[in-house]
Amino acid sequence: MKIDFTPAAEKFIRRLVTFDGPRGAGLRLLVSPGGCSGMSAEFSVEAAPREGEQVFAHGSFKLFLPAKSRLLLDGVTVDFVETPTSTGFVFHDPKAKSCGCSTTDAKEFVETA
Repeated sequence: MKIDFTPAAEKFIRRLVTFDGPRGAGLRLLVSPGGCSGMSAEFSVEAAPREGEQVFAHGSFKLFLPAKSRLLLDGVTVDFVETPTSTGFVFHDPKAKSCGCSTTDAKEFVETA
């Protein structure tokens, strides 16, 4: 499985895990198909993975990923974007196809606030 992270996404995840979790915590990332152009996600900082979740170590943080999320995130680049109107993860999936009902092309904002 291959997941890439932009520097902005890495920084955001490291900060979440460092400030919101105990030592050794990771980010649980639940991804599902959603919206016209790709994926939606829920995330939380957790002390340990749940049964059936795989630990994906990336540099200085860990992701706890259930099987469905692993399948959807394979080959995806995760970014974190802050704009005046929205803040959140953006998933860039080269395999995604736009259906024409969205102005975003192969990406989906996931709000964090």
